[in-house]
Amino acid sequence: MGKVYDSVIIGSGLGGLVTAVLLARFGRKVCVIEKNNQYGGNLQTFVRDKEILDTGVHYIGGLGEGENLYKYFDYLGIMQDLAIQRMDIDEYDRISFEGDPINYPHAQGYDNFINQLLPYFPEEEEALRNYCKKIQEICNSFPMYNLRKSFGFNETVLGTSLKSFLDELTDNELLKAVLVGSNFLYVAKAESTPLYVHALTINSYIQSAWRCINGGSQIAKLLIRQLRKYGGDILKNKEVIGVEMEEQLIKAVRTDDQQLIYANEFVSNINLRHTFAMLPERFQKQAYVKRIHSLPLSPSVFSVYIVCKDDLIPYQNYNIYHYKNIKSVWYDHDQSPLVMSMSRNDQDQTFCSTMTVMCYMTAAEVQQWDESFNRSIIQQLSTRGDSYEAFKTAKANQIIEELQHLFPNIKDAIRSVHTSSPLTYRDFIGAEEGNMYGYLKEHQYPLNSLISTKTKVKNLFLTGQNVKMHGVLGVTITAFSCCLMMLGKEFEDDLFKENDETAVANDLDTIAM
Repeated sequence: MGKVYDSVIIGSGLGGLVTAVLLARFGRKVCVIEKNNQYGGNLQTFVRDKEILDTGVHYIGGLGEGENLYKYFDYLGIMQDLAIQRMDIDEYDRISFEGDPINYPHAQGYDNFINQLLPYFPEEEEALRNYCKKIQEICNSFPMYNLRKSFGFNETVLGTSLKSFLDELTDNELLKAVLVGSNFLYVAKAESTPLYVHALTINSYIQSAWRCINGGSQIAKLLIRQLRKYGGDILKNKEVIGVEMEEQLIKAVRTDDQQLIYANEFVSNINLRHTFAMLPERFQKQAYVKRIHSLPLSPSVFSVYIVCKDDLIPYQNYNIYHYKNIKSVWYDHDQSPLVMSMSRNDQDQTFCSTMTVMCYMTAAEVQQWDESFNRSIIQQLSTRGDSYEAFKTAKANQIIEELQHLFPNIKDAIRSVHTSSPLTYRDFIGAEEGNMYGYLKEHQYPLNSLISTKTKVKNLFLTGQNVKMHGVLGVTITAFSCCLMMLGKEFEDDLFKENDETAVANDLDTIAM
């Protein structure tokens, strides 16, 4: 039979790596299995013209000392080695609209957030203060979000509509558009997005906003270093394609090279539909599977990566969210914003090294190449054929034309241009249809998209962005919640040792947030 592990984790995305480190730290013999050549899922980076480009982590919130993500990363043992730089205090995000000369700032610190917007909305101070108060109240109602022991949750919070809240807050349509202007981070749909998704996302950036120097892949590398320090194994270029079961338990997973890897328990960090499709039918409870298949996926993204010539584009230590008009802040796949993020190689560099520009794109737009698959960076330029390359080039040129409204000299500053589509994210990240954030949350059905980390199979658990909440913070918290279910009191006591309350893990894992 060979080596038998205590825990096997399928997929090396952030959720899988955090789960693996925590299990290994508490003495489990752990193995992570990754189908691709590079670890990390959305943490992956790639190099073009000797410059590092991020696939998914363009900035992170909550990394100030004592803040929520800082506490989680510190517990994991990676915080002290992260190479990060703080974004502009008075403007970490800039919200702009075509035809409007004003750039509206999102600032760090709640008082500063209000003060930076007041000059543009002098009659809306009460609305701004009520907005900030509500955001903080919601975040404080999710204990694990703040690394506190959980006593359940208020379901009313989950069912509150973001748009309804804003409509009650103010009649100023421009202010409402500015407040949700960074919603590319979670995809705001007017008819369905819950307020709590907006609150949990934006709060961590208002606390503090940071860029990773030389890319987000350092997070994966630091986690893998911790995993190996605790004796864990990690395998790449192996895809799990099936399971071997005995009675009610999974005994082993089968990889695409027909190897069986045995363990006492298993954690899936891959998409849920694929996970449950590998199980025998008796474990595919019809109502549950139907529920999973009914959940709406978030859209995907088309990204243009620009490597800049030296000393031509001044580095801007904030992101830009640029819209056609204030109505287009709500998701519409036919009218996407442009989202722009810059990078530089060190904190003293005056000019930017690279620029990433993103817009929404659905899987339907690349459906004609749906049967092509690519996991090789080296072969990516030829895998899908000339028509695919022509499609991406035309889309990139269109985006660069639009980008000239923000950067008139952009064409002169380009050294090289690279692109990715929903197919890229599908193949390299493993996201179904290349989606960015897993399943979209809907305030009308608040519990549908909150998946328990436990499954009907007693030794199968779930982690990752499809389970509770997406993003670096959301996925990290979900992984901690998964390990609370798996490790129990020993982990609980250590994690909350500064708090003598008793944690409660109910059937919903107390939502993990």
